[in-house]
Amino acid sequence: MAKTKIEELAEFGQSIWLDSISRSMITTGSLKEMIGSGLRGMTSNPTIFDKAISSGNDYDQTIKELHAQGKTTFEIYDDLTVRDVQDAADLFKAVYENSDGLDGYVSLEVSPKLAFQTEETINEAKRLHKKVNRANVMFKVPATEAGFPAVEELLSGGINVNITLIFSLEQYINTAHAYLKGMKRLLDRGGDISTLASVASIFVSRVDTAVDTLLDEKISGEQNKDRKDRLSSLRGKAAVANSRLIFRKYQELFSGKEYLQLKEKGGSVQRVLWGSTGTKNPDYSDIKYVTELMGSPTVNTLPQQTLEAFVDHGIIEESLTRHRDENEDVVRALKEAGENKTRTAELLGLNNPQTLNNWIKRLRLDQ
Repeated sequence: MAKTKIEELAEFGQSIWLDSISRSMITTGSLKEMIGSGLRGMTSNPTIFDKAISSGNDYDQTIKELHAQGKTTFEIYDDLTVRDVQDAADLFKAVYENSDGLDGYVSLEVSPKLAFQTEETINEAKRLHKKVNRANVMFKVPATEAGFPAVEELLSGGINVNITLIFSLEQYINTAHAYLKGMKRLLDRGGDISTLASVASIFVSRVDTAVDTLLDEKISGEQNKDRKDRLSSLRGKAAVANSRLIFRKYQELFSGKEYLQLKEKGGSVQRVLWGSTGTKNPDYSDIKYVTELMGSPTVNTLPQQTLEAFVDHGIIEESLTRHRDENEDVVRALKEAGENKTRTAELLGLNNPQTLNNWIKRLRLDQ
C-alpha cells in the first residue's frame, strides 16, 4: 500500500501532530482513522477544549452528571479534559511504542492562570500527571521566567513537558537550557533519561500577524516609494526567518558537549515544534508554515484545515535550513525599520501577564 503524505513526511524527519481534540473525534473513530493515515501526535489547550465543549452536545450528559455530584466548574472541566486526553493517549499508544517514544504524545496544558507562578505550576503539573497516568502525555508549561524553573523541576522528576508560547530566540535558548538541566538532574538522582521527552513549541503565524501590523503602520505613513517597497517586501517574512534562526540555535545546542554527554546516557534531543501554523492572512499560502518550515528532526502541529490542505497540495521538500543569510537579512531589516522585539512583544502581550492571558484567550476557570 502506498504511503500517505503524512507518513512520507515522518520518514523525511518531520512529525505531524494535530492541534485539536474533541470527544467526537474519539467516539466516531475519526482520530483512529487519522492515526492510521500517519498522524503521530496531538496537542490541546483550554481554548480548543472550550470550542469542543461549547460547539455541540457531546459533553452535555457528562456535565449534567458531574454537576449533580456537586462538582465545581473547574472540577467538571478537569474531569472532561483529562478523560479526553487519556482516551486519545490510548489511541496513540501504538505510535508511542513503535517509535520508541519519539511520537505518540498528547499534550495537556497546565492552567494559564499559573503561568507566572513557579511552585503552583509545578504542583498542578504533578497533580495532572498523576491523574492522567499515561506515559505518552506531555504537560504544557509556558516559556515564562517563572515557567523555566518549573520545566526543569518537572523534567527532573521524569515528567514529559511541552514548553509552549515561545516567540523569541531568547525564550528558546532558556527553554533548551531548562531541558538540559532537568535531564541532568534526573540522571544525577538515578533516573532513566532515555524515557524522558520534551518539545519546544515555537509560535509562528502570530509573529507575522504582529510584525505585519507594525509594518502596515509604517507603510501607510511612508512617502518614499523605494522605502515603502522595501517595507512591503518584509511582510510575511518575520515568522519564518525567526523560526529558522531558532532551528539553527537548536542545531548548535544539541551538537554541543553538554547534550552529547547526556546522549551517551540515553538522552534524546528536545525537538523544535512549530505551533500556531494555521495561516491567518488570506494573502499567504494556506500551507505557508508547513512548506517553509520543513526540516528534520522537527514536529509541526497543524489545525485540521491546514492538515487537510497539506494532504491535498503539499510538497515534501527540505526548506528549514535554506537561505540562512536571507533570514539574518530579514531580521536586520526589521530592526532597521524599527520593528524590534520589544514592540512586537508589546503587541503580542508578552510583557504583561494579564495582557498575555487576554491575548491567548484562554478559558477562565474561576469556580
